[in-house]
Amino acid sequence: MNTNEKLADLRNLQAKADAIREELGIRPPGSVTFLADRDAADDDLVVVEADGFGGATTMVVEGNYPVDYVTKFEKSFPSEHEAEAAAGDVTFKGILPSQVLRPPA
Repeated sequence: MNTNEKLADLRNLQAKADAIREELGIRPPGSVTFLADRDAADDDLVVVEADGFGGATTMVVEGNYPVDYVTKFEKSFPSEHEAEAAAGDVTFKGILPSQVLRPPA
């Protein structure tokens, strides 16, 4: 199989994966499903990134996301909905990130 055939095969596989994700209602890997300032008083952002398989990671980051940032807290969840709910708790309900997330490994 030459390079062009491999690339065509890869495009077909990606199209199939995209169709399955759409059918299941999940987002592609790396998709940001939630992005908000944590607090007006600091530079922290709350971010949720989909894993492409129905789960997602909630993070509290500082810096210029997504280019140059430091992760302060994070946690992976089995569903995008759970990750977004945790992000909402940290962003809108005033729950401390340390109560629902953990420092990065």
